[in-house]
Amino acid sequence: MELRHLTGFVAVAEELHFGRAAKRLRMAQPPLSQQIRRLERELGVQLFERNTRSVRLTSAGRSFLGPARTVLQDVDIAARAAKAAGQGEYGRVTVGFAGASSHETLPRLTRAVRAAHPGIELVLTGQTYADVALEQVAEGALDLGFVRLPVVRPGVGTRVIDQEELICALPSDHPLAHHDRIPLGALAEEAFVSFPANAGSSVRSATVRVCEAAGFTPRVVQEAPDSHTILALVAAGVGITFTLTSCRHIQQTGLVYRPPAGPPIRLRSALAWRTDNPSAALRTVLAVAERALPTPD
Repeated sequence: MELRHLTGFVAVAEELHFGRAAKRLRMAQPPLSQQIRRLERELGVQLFERNTRSVRLTSAGRSFLGPARTVLQDVDIAARAAKAAGQGEYGRVTVGFAGASSHETLPRLTRAVRAAHPGIELVLTGQTYADVALEQVAEGALDLGFVRLPVVRPGVGTRVIDQEELICALPSDHPLAHHDRIPLGALAEEAFVSFPANAGSSVRSATVRVCEAAGFTPRVVQEAPDSHTILALVAAGVGITFTLTSCRHIQQTGLVYRPPAGPPIRLRSALAWRTDNPSAALRTVLAVAERALPTPD
């Protein structure tokens, strides 16, 4: 049994006339009659009572008509679903993110995707720091990652979505808290609170680079997995930390933010994806991201 046999049967059943059914199907009448006879032989029943003047469905034909229509409708739905998926209207896109900065940009992206393409499912993986996200994107474990530039990975495309500055967070009673800007050299003997060294945090890496450029290695006395916990530890007097301007909305008693002295230390946030990823849904999400998360001037 072939789909064309079902299509021919439904057309004849609805027209109750082989000539009109053949015209509707844009085919000659003899091949249509042959299809119906072949279908009847395969089923072992007569579907139509026909003579020179009329065509009528038999009881078997009437019973067969409903399921035949359902099969054709299901095939049409399947074909349209496949076409929609191929055009990026349906599918799953895995996204890795971490940190307070992505907590501002990620909701804008998810809301825009949900509004424009409700058939696309975003599978979100938190606590995926920038370096880890980049690694997983490069390996194909993630479709899309929130990362920090620079990115030097063959086959990985990026687009900047935000630019932030590194700032210092201190206890409000710290001797340096009254400074408008914090001299980096004055932090050489300070205790630091930071992300775990092996977590792939770009903020941790930037902290080490900034401190080493100032002539010392930061003495990390406490590690924590997220910015909220780190800043709570700073407010409690455990140490100081470097964080990003996007975290200034985290206000706690006993906590102050100050920029470091000298030129601003900027970190650029970006989306990263494999350029050879064949997912049409990913391409659609990237197009939505162009509007929801435009590259800053």
